[in-house]
Amino acid sequence: MAKAQAKKATDKVAGGKKLIVTQIGGADGKGPRMKETLIGLGLGRIRATRELEDTPSIRGMITCVRHLVRVEEKKG
Repeated sequence: MAKAQAKKATDKVAGGKKLIVTQIGGADGKGPRMKETLIGLGLGRIRATRELEDTPSIRGMITCVRHLVRVEEKKG
């Protein structure tokens, strides 16, 4: 069953959707996990922007720091 779920997750990414993630808030005083999550996303400074693959793991990380980032889907 786990293999079927993993296959479904990769099928969603097969289209190659991209997300543009911009940090809009600082992680100071929010605890080490927030800062580590931002670093994991390739962010670390306010107004830093990254283009990332739309995967379930990236979406989960974004959910953890949703109050500190702005997310847009890349068009085209």
